[in-house]
Amino acid sequence: MPSQPLPSPILCSNCAACCCRLEVLLMAGDDVPSRFSTFDEWGGEVMARGEDGWCLALDRGTMRCTIYTRRPGVCRDYPEGGDDCRVERARHGISV
Repeated sequence: MPSQPLPSPILCSNCAACCCRLEVLLMAGDDVPSRFSTFDEWGGEVMARGEDGWCLALDRGTMRCTIYTRRPGVCRDYPEGGDDCRVERARHGISV
C-alpha cells in the first residue's frame, strides 16, 4: 500500500486567516495603530472589523496581516495550527 503524503502543517503563512474574524480584545502594551482599533459595546478596546467581519488589519488580497510585527498579544498567542485554529477552519469549511 503506497504511503500517503503528510498534510502540510497549518501555519499563518499558508492559512485562510479564519482567526481574523474573531473579536480581539486589546490589552495594555499592545501597539496597534489606532486606525485598526475601536471600542466594543462594553467599552473594551478591540481590533476593528469591517462590515464583512474581517479584521481591518487584514489585507483581503493576500489574506495576511498588514501589522504582523505589531499585532496584538492575543494574536501572537493564538496557537498556529492548534485546536482553536482547527475549529475555526472547520467552521469556515476549510479542511483541517
